[in-house]
Amino acid sequence: MKTLKTTLLTLALGSLLVGSAVAQTSSTSTTSGAGPGVYDPGHPRVNQVNNREQRQQDRIANGIKSGQLTPGEASRLEKKENHIQKQEQRDMAKNNGHLTKAEQAKLNREQNKVSRQIYSDKHNSKTQ
Repeated sequence: MKTLKTTLLTLALGSLLVGSAVAQTSSTSTTSGAGPGVYDPGHPRVNQVNNREQRQQDRIANGIKSGQLTPGEASRLEKKENHIQKQEQRDMAKNNGHLTKAEQAKLNREQNKVSRQIYSDKHNSKTQ
């Protein structure tokens, strides 16, 4: 029994290591060769914007789950988030999969507005 557990653990660990090595190799290759209309997941400005979008999506989901956001509030917030994502895609398409500093700053300003709206909607004492 111990041998079976050890073998399964070894196989799981090995596949995890191989999977991460493959993911690392593939992300390196896409970062170096971004061209027109190609998404560059390794670009730091793109990563910063995407990570922030994900955190805000998590805040919206938590607000829905906890009942702090009504369905209407959540819908309006999701539409604003969707608008920011589309703007990011348009900006990246113009710049070979990258964002300029000015585009990142504009997206951050838009995300700041949505962030304040999320906070406001979550703390306005409305219930479903």
